[in-house]
Amino acid sequence: MLFAAYGFTQEIDRYNPDTIRTIQLDSVINIRAQKFGVETFINAIVTDTSFYKAFRNMKKYTFIAENNIYTYDRKNKVDGRIYRKIRHTNTGPKKMEYLARQDTGNVYKRNGKYQLYTLEMFDYIFMNAYQTGFVDEGPMTAGKAGSSNESYKDKLKTLIFAPGKPIKGLPFIGSKTQIFTPDMRRYYDYAYKSGTYLDSIPVYWFSVTVKKELSARTKDGLMIKELTTIFDKRNFEILGRYVDMKYDNLLFNFDVQMNIETSYFEGEKLPAKVTYQGNWDYPFKKKERASFLILHRDYHLEKGK
Repeated sequence: MLFAAYGFTQEIDRYNPDTIRTIQLDSVINIRAQKFGVETFINAIVTDTSFYKAFRNMKKYTFIAENNIYTYDRKNKVDGRIYRKIRHTNTGPKKMEYLARQDTGNVYKRNGKYQLYTLEMFDYIFMNAYQTGFVDEGPMTAGKAGSSNESYKDKLKTLIFAPGKPIKGLPFIGSKTQIFTPDMRRYYDYAYKSGTYLDSIPVYWFSVTVKKELSARTKDGLMIKELTTIFDKRNFEILGRYVDMKYDNLLFNFDVQMNIETSYFEGEKLPAKVTYQGNWDYPFKKKERASFLILHRDYHLEKGK
């Protein structure tokens, strides 16, 4: 199981598409009705803003975040771990209180910065997500940040919260995220089913996967291998998303799986769980291997918010 080990000699199984596993699919369901089908789900994915809004809504709440981050060596053995248990407080000025904090192994450079750029992105997109600088800007502002690093982080944010849309400024892959264009659709299979999420919420499960019959060369040219989305049947809002991306060219290669789950807290949809695992390799940098687990709980809405 992901993140089950804390020793630094044990290899960890990092494949954990939780949103898919959390769904209890009905054994035999044929969801076919007039004006309801693949296009319904695609349109909802492209136009949905509720999934990103769930992260924006965190700024109204006090909550506990528990973060486990692992880095790996060339043999896929754990060589660094960051553990944080944080209370994000919204009473008066926003603040972070560390309830537990532990760093072990090869995590930081001598100057105090993270060893891996992956950890910088994690810190920017998720651990500090409650801060105003993240939540007040929409997911489509990529490229407007002041530095190149900020720009790339915003591009990743766009990919997570607005899949299927182009990302300008990413060499050779910016258009490969457009998996719903007429030209790209011929490479993918689409499936949708009915099920139950977290044992009680009725949902639709919609999956986009690369066609098995394609040649190996064609498959290698497709960046997004799978995009699975969970919709609440009652309001057709997105509750969870799993994305599997892999690509290799002369500039860089990566193999990344990310899962994001939300849940309802007193009727408000808010982030509950994020898992990530990925390998990155790009010029003038050592190959990066990392995985992380983020859990949010104990949301509490402050008076007057």
